[in-house]
Amino acid sequence: MSEDKKTFGLDKPPESLKENSGKNNPPVILKITGMSCASCVRRVEKALTDIEGVRTAEVNLSTEKATVFLEDRVSLAELTEAVESIGFGAQPVDQHQAVLDIEGMTCASCVRRVEKALSDVPGVLQAEVNFASERALITYTGGPETLASLQKAVEESGYKVVHAGTEQKESEDREREVREKQMKRLVRDVVSGAAVTTVVLIGSIPHMMPMWSDWVPAFLSNVYVLLILSTYVQFVAGWRFYQGAYGALRHLTADMNVLVAMGTTSAWLYSAAMTLFPGFLTNLGFPYQLYYDVATVITTLILVGRLMEARAKGRTSEAIRRLMGMQARSARVRRNGEDIEIPVEEVQLGDVVLVRPGERVPVDGEITSGSSTVDESMLTGESMPVTKKPGHEVIGGTINKVGSFQFRATKIGRDTALARIIQLVEQAQGSKAPIQKMVDQIAAYFVPAVLSVALLSFVFWSIYGPEPQLTFALTTFIAVLIIACPCALGLATPTAIMVGMGRGAENGILIKNAETLQLTHKLQTVVLDKTGTLTRGEPQVMDLLPEQGTEAHDLLRLAASVEQGSEHPLGEAVVRHAREQGLNLGSAESFDAVPGQGIKAFMEGTEILAGNLRLMQQFKVSTGPWEERAMELAHEGKTPMYVARDGKMAGMIAVADPLKDTSREAVQDMRKMGLEVIMLTGDNQATARAIGRQLDIDRVFAEVLPQDKADYVTSLQQEGRRVAMVGDGINDAPALASADVGIAIGTGTDVAMETADVTLISGDLRGVPTAISLSRATTRTIRQNLFWAFIYNIVLIPVAAGVLYPFYGIILNPMLAGAAMAVSSVSVVTNSLRLRSFKPRK
Repeated sequence: MSEDKKTFGLDKPPESLKENSGKNNPPVILKITGMSCASCVRRVEKALTDIEGVRTAEVNLSTEKATVFLEDRVSLAELTEAVESIGFGAQPVDQHQAVLDIEGMTCASCVRRVEKALSDVPGVLQAEVNFASERALITYTGGPETLASLQKAVEESGYKVVHAGTEQKESEDREREVREKQMKRLVRDVVSGAAVTTVVLIGSIPHMMPMWSDWVPAFLSNVYVLLILSTYVQFVAGWRFYQGAYGALRHLTADMNVLVAMGTTSAWLYSAAMTLFPGFLTNLGFPYQLYYDVATVITTLILVGRLMEARAKGRTSEAIRRLMGMQARSARVRRNGEDIEIPVEEVQLGDVVLVRPGERVPVDGEITSGSSTVDESMLTGESMPVTKKPGHEVIGGTINKVGSFQFRATKIGRDTALARIIQLVEQAQGSKAPIQKMVDQIAAYFVPAVLSVALLSFVFWSIYGPEPQLTFALTTFIAVLIIACPCALGLATPTAIMVGMGRGAENGILIKNAETLQLTHKLQTVVLDKTGTLTRGEPQVMDLLPEQGTEAHDLLRLAASVEQGSEHPLGEAVVRHAREQGLNLGSAESFDAVPGQGIKAFMEGTEILAGNLRLMQQFKVSTGPWEERAMELAHEGKTPMYVARDGKMAGMIAVADPLKDTSREAVQDMRKMGLEVIMLTGDNQATARAIGRQLDIDRVFAEVLPQDKADYVTSLQQEGRRVAMVGDGINDAPALASADVGIAIGTGTDVAMETADVTLISGDLRGVPTAISLSRATTRTIRQNLFWAFIYNIVLIPVAAGVLYPFYGIILNPMLAGAAMAVSSVSVVTNSLRLRSFKPRK
């Protein structure tokens, strides 16, 4: 079991629980399971207080809670692992989540600064900021005052909180409103900046190329006109850079805004000084040179890059907006005998809801009358409509196709399947992959390093550069500052994560967090539960084999009559088949279940036995040739049920759980991907091997009890394998939690979103290779993005600093540097958007 995995029943502990040092820290409260006496209390308290940074720990046996007071920063993983290492369970309680939409972040350095500010707020357990979605997800203890403190911390860091709440947003309207407002302002700055920059470029032609001066009106080339126009671009259209730089410098940090502001201001300030005091500066030895064109073109190019980046980033969250757009706006309900149309928010539990052809189902519920076919592709990714009849569940957001029906509302608001999916995907898109955390740390040191390189290049070329030395040195200084923007680094991972997870959600694949997405591509072994995963999960009677002198329907009636009191799936299959045949079943006078063997009952004065071979042997029933027939059935993948009457064989019923139509294709896909496929089942060896042969699975573990499945997964991990466990998410919960990646496969709304790392909403096993393929594609995209972002900086920063000048006479024009910087950010986002074309394996 990997070190960072959750234990059964526990979510993965956040890695970055942070508390401020000092006695005013709010305590961390853990729910402790498994304690039975005062000795247990002392053991738990000692385990917690032995952790460096823990001041005291108070454990209450009656409430099963531990209150931990911290002196220093301690990870939640350390606390839970300390308790689990001595044999108890631990889970944090009394926690809340806040979502902040933040305006003003421009690069990875901003992310680090906001995360640090949020983490320093007392009570914050975890803070993750996503640059691509411009959103922070904070886990904290405390009340409403903590939420206010979080907003204050962000604003004191130099950014603006445009929306704050204690839950994920329930509609796309607010996000769209904020984005549209930002986009309008950005478009205004780009358009006005570009127009003025064009005039400045034309007016600068006589200063750059005197031979063309006759082509330019004299007033445009007037240096005071150029000063006024460039001032507008610098301080109106480009004001956002100064705002961002001020916020960073005020907290003794530096980000992309600092680089741009310093570079463009250097060019503009030198030009302005030369315009206002030309004689004084030239007498001091400064060359007469104007950089108005450089300052305005760089500012405008970066603004254009920002605009393209913002539009591309907006497209990365389209999956969420599409899911939100699937929510119905109104519902037609029956109240007091009258059908009325109301907003969907006013639907109450138990309401009778009417749905006509072509309408969206407003909330989750159970059909009470009528029938239809429903398009559930928005939820499951399956294109074929599903037939719905009374007793069937319907899911809010799905589309009714042909018939009309009524249903009783069972889940409304945030409890509907669609709302839960939206919340899960938003949380997952906001989480960070381990590789992103590394990139954020690099970005924290990147900007200071760039400033150092820029200053060193300026000093060096001021002394050793070609004439005019100051002009050359200033050119390299500006070029280094402009070219070395960490935007591409900051966008490389989150944009790919957002698009990848959104694409997965559109195909019925819900991935819990970015860490899971990154880990899934490393899988080597896939362990498949049989019942409900490879098979349909509903055993069916396949063969009726009566003893000579007994009719098949009599054998079926006999077995079904006594199995009516059984909850075993095989017994239920026999009863269901008998009722489908229209047989009148008798009533057992007594009923005894024999664990692991079958049942013994009396009916109409006759002793009836129904079960496996061991049951027959225990009650001395002669089975003779029936054992050979049972072996044949087992080799066909069927489970034989012996039936005896008054100590003599009455016959045998063969029951099988049919394979899903797509199981074989899914297994073949996984094998083609180089994955080892293993089946884990509680069935007997012969039946398990038969199914293994049908599916071409080489390695089969049979007769495995549910509580032992986790041990088999652990044993595979001890072989050095990265293991995924695929199961129904309920009975297989311990194994799902033990695996490197737990994949729950379910249908409709009954899915185990909490236990598993990945949830396949439909019952189609082909979602497993699709999820792995999506992880591989996303990880490949992240690596491509990071490669080009790093290469871009590694190659072009030295070029901008003039390293190639002594050898090839090459120097990077600052305007080209600005264009390259804008292109680098846009290219990273565009590359991530290619994931939108990802196709599921179907």
